[in-house]
Formats: sequence, structure tokens, C-alpha cells
Amino acid sequence: MENHHEEFMRRAIELAQNGIDSNNGGPFGAIVVKDGKIVGEGCNRVTSTNDPTAHAEIVAIRNACREINDFQLEGCVIYASCEPCPMCLGAIYWARPAQVFFACTRSDAKNAGFDDDMIYEEIALPFDLRRIPTSTFLREEGLEVFRTWIDKPDKIEY
Repeated sequence: MENHHEEFMRRAIELAQNGIDSNNGGPFGAIVVKDGKIVGEGCNRVTSTNDPTAHAEIVAIRNACREINDFQLEGCVIYASCEPCPMCLGAIYWARPAQVFFACTRSDAKNAGFDDDMIYEEIALPFDLRRIPTSTFLREEGLEVFRTWIDKPDKIEY
């Protein structure tokens, strides 16, 4: 099985290089594997699509979910060329794969100009201390939507 892990990680790294070579975006690649088969892959496409959410892991997750026709990646494994950023990590937890492997660390990414430390620090701060002003209002009206969801008999929970 070890050889399969290496093969899959090499594909994620290859996608990162392909993304650079084709000017899609930053140096990141990812794949999703289910039952030993690649069901989704992606490279970073932030600059080529003008989409700040088009990170390799997000692209791979979207492609895999489309391929397996499910919004969760139960039983899947994600291989990423680099440690997932906070956004991608959140998406990974929502997708619920069985396991995640990555090649480079966030420290390696920082050395290449991709520093997520500020985001990790911001998440821990109270709203009123964040760099981007954040506040809440019309909460009671917003809560009505949650009440509707709670009472909805035919909802698909996730």
C-alpha cells in the first residue's frame, strides 16, 4: 500500500507543477482517492479564474463530489502537495474524508511566499479586534431561517 501512497502523492505534486507550467495559479496540487482510484484532482486556479477560493484542495473536492455524486467524501483520502490552508482545512472537515496526507508544510509554503499565519491569528481574535471589521446585526430575523430549517421534515442533513 505504501507504493500507492507515494504514487498518489506524486500525482498531487505533479498537478502543482502542471499548474505552475500552465499559469493556472500557485504551486499547489491535490487529489481525492476512493477505493484506490482517483475520483477528483485539481491544481490551484486562483489567478487564472479570479477566484480566491480556487485552491487545489477545493478544486479537487468539487471534482470528486461531482464524480461520486455526493456532497461528502466518506471513505476517501485526500493527497495534497502542501499542508492545507485554513480555508481548505475547513472544506476538508465539511467533506469528511477518511484521511489526509500532504507533502510540504505550511512553513515550507511560508518560505515560498504563502503565509497563512495571519489567518490563523485572525480566527482566534474576537470580532472587534480583527483586521477586517466584522459585526453582527438582525440576528433575530436571521434566527427565523434556522427555526425553519429545524422544523423542515424533508431536509437532507449534513
